[in-house]
Amino acid sequence: MSLHNLQINNNWTLFLDRDGVINRRLPGDYVKSPDTFVFLPGVLDAMQVFARFFGRIFVVTNQQGIGKGLMKESDLKVIHDFMLAEIKKSGGRIDQVYFCPELADSGSFMRKPNIGMGLKAKKEFPEINFRNSIMVGDSVSDLRFGKRLKMKTVLIGEEPEIARIHPELADFYFSDLLNFANALQQNNSN
Repeated sequence: MSLHNLQINNNWTLFLDRDGVINRRLPGDYVKSPDTFVFLPGVLDAMQVFARFFGRIFVVTNQQGIGKGLMKESDLKVIHDFMLAEIKKSGGRIDQVYFCPELADSGSFMRKPNIGMGLKAKKEFPEINFRNSIMVGDSVSDLRFGKRLKMKTVLIGEEPEIARIHPELADFYFSDLLNFANALQQNNSN
């Protein structure tokens, strides 16, 4: 399958994971303030491209640092306000950020790979058609979330190992968000 077959337009919705996709992941730690939130190279340019193609753009992110008591929801709001402002300043947009503060072993319906955040988005934005949606993430749980909602999935990361181990989960693989955005532009200009 190629991106060209998708014919992406403003009827499509883009779901993005946050850590490891939009900003640098902090192994063994959590982004707890805007000064530790570092955009990955090319992300702001990619967001500008996505704003032209997708009718809706959402972030869906597990944030168990809250559940562990390492930060508060108010801290996360400050981080997300910073992220949204920087993306808007660069000509991109995010329509809504959904997050799950629950611990990984909580069994929460809201925590990826469970589909609660997707269903919440659909409730708030009824025009979403999951079959005309793409989930972009860097982990198996991101891809499972997308597949459970019948979305196309894009794996982002330096190593395509997850795509090799779980070929049924990743429809596409790109090293980073900008390469995905560039491929999208190229396929839609042909």
